[in-house]
Amino acid sequence: MFNLKPRSLTFVVLLGSILVVSTAFLMIRVAQSEQVPSLAIAFWRLAIASAVLCVFFGSREATRHEVASLPRSSLLLMLASGGFLAVHFATWIASLAYTSVASSTALVSTTPVWLALFSWLVLKERPDRWIWLGVSASLIGSIVIFSADASAAFSPAISTSTLGNGLALAGSLAVCGYLLIGRRLAGRVSISTYVTVVFSAAAVVLVVIAVGAGTKLSGFSTTAWLCLIGLALGPQLIGHSGISWSLRHLAPTMVAVAILGEPIGSAVLAWWLLGERFGPIQFAGFALLMIGIFLAARSTTSRPAAALS
Repeated sequence: MFNLKPRSLTFVVLLGSILVVSTAFLMIRVAQSEQVPSLAIAFWRLAIASAVLCVFFGSREATRHEVASLPRSSLLLMLASGGFLAVHFATWIASLAYTSVASSTALVSTTPVWLALFSWLVLKERPDRWIWLGVSASLIGSIVIFSADASAAFSPAISTSTLGNGLALAGSLAVCGYLLIGRRLAGRVSISTYVTVVFSAAAVVLVVIAVGAGTKLSGFSTTAWLCLIGLALGPQLIGHSGISWSLRHLAPTMVAVAILGEPIGSAVLAWWLLGERFGPIQFAGFALLMIGIFLAARSTTSRPAAALS
């Protein structure tokens, strides 16, 4: 019915994934209001997603054979990717308890800046002018959103909002490692094996941190459990798996810039459902993010599509 070119299909998958991921903050906020600790939210999001993946893919002979035949270096990279993902969720989810959705997502949106530099230094993928223009526009947009939101004094305690902003920035840096490793392993490992191992590794890291910190991991309300299951099945399984698949066809910086659509979707939902309004200045920041995505989409920096599995 639809005859999409490989590159167009990649953008469709990436867009759909970003839209799904944009709903995560809402379920996180509801879970936090139900007294679920941030570390518990991060752990169950990945633990439930990992359990589903293990049932569907872990029991397959092909998956077990692929994992057993992987070079040790590739396996270690996947475990490291899981570690970066765990840190990303632990810090970003915690930031939402201390600062606003706009500030948190704006700071996480600085990822393309770090990723453009790391891709150049680590993967030797020099971004073209469209990527740099997109990164520049998105960075200015993120600064505009953050500045406008900071002036709104979301939290009465400056130290509290500063903590939340610092956690969001840490989440931005951590996700760079996750995306870079995903790009490096593209074509070497099937997407099903990659997400199963990475999500499972992240869940293990988070449960160790949670237990060590004495975090409560059970005894939650029905509403809280529905949110945790929704996070796992939607933003995690559908959203992050789609983003990982897109990394096999596009440069990581291109994917990171496209992910800037998430704060726009999140802010719109926060305004509609939670009453977190944004004014003309923030709207201008969102417009710059959209311009950044458009400019980056013109980039020719991509990788030939890998075989799907």
